[in-house]
Amino acid sequence: MKKLILGSMAIAILLSSCVSQKKYAELEAKQKETQDLLNSASIKLNTCLEEKASATSKMDALAEQNAFLRANNQELINNMGDLTTLTAKGAENLEKSLESLQEKDLTIRKLQNAVTRRDSVNLALVQSLKGVLGNLDDEDIEISVEKGVVFVSISDKLLFRSGSYNVNNAAKAVLGKVAKVVNNKPDFEFMVEGHTDDVPYNGGVLLDNWDLSAKRATSVVRILQNDFGVDPARMTAAGRSYYVPLVSNDSAANKAKNRRTRIVVLPKLDQFYSMIEEGMKDPAIK
Repeated sequence: MKKLILGSMAIAILLSSCVSQKKYAELEAKQKETQDLLNSASIKLNTCLEEKASATSKMDALAEQNAFLRANNQELINNMGDLTTLTAKGAENLEKSLESLQEKDLTIRKLQNAVTRRDSVNLALVQSLKGVLGNLDDEDIEISVEKGVVFVSISDKLLFRSGSYNVNNAAKAVLGKVAKVVNNKPDFEFMVEGHTDDVPYNGGVLLDNWDLSAKRATSVVRILQNDFGVDPARMTAAGRSYYVPLVSNDSAANKAKNRRTRIVVLPKLDQFYSMIEEGMKDPAIK
């Protein structure tokens, strides 16, 4: 009986031991599964934490960028306001500059018209002089226009004997032709200039070439006034001596060229200004 009881107990203990091993294995398997889940969860948690940190960093960067853009936008708005002010001032200044340019252009056009009219009058004067003096040799008389001024240069061999300031009777015909033209141009004044070469004057009556050139100029002026009725108020007599030569006084031929009487025809200044005033009334200019 004891043996039976002991056998039963042994069997019971053996059976009890076998059940514990199985549950242990199951528990161990569950523990491993739980550990795996815990490890997986830890990995995911760490990943989420890293992503959160990255997102937080990006958010902070975006916040800074947004603040910068807001400040920059405000600055641009302020600059736009300043630019608008500057643009308005620039437009005003540009308008004033254009008005100034238009005024200058108008003035230039007025002067150009006056100069054109003056040149037309001078051209007519030159044609008239050439018409009455065209039969003379070019070496004896020359008509030219320089800087809006008409010049009539007459060689001394047509007017005077050497060292003399008395006009030859034959030369009076030449002066008469000149007088005819200038008498028909009452709006002009003119100056008679006497020029000599550089040979010193030794005539005894006069002091030097200054005296000789001046006396020759006044002799011509008197002929124009007394013989041909030219208004003396329109004439000026001037002596230039040998200080304004045409060419160098290094030969007899050149000295002869420098001995001359020059009539300088000038428009009256008030007449020239009248041309400008008339030009201002031109509808094309307005």
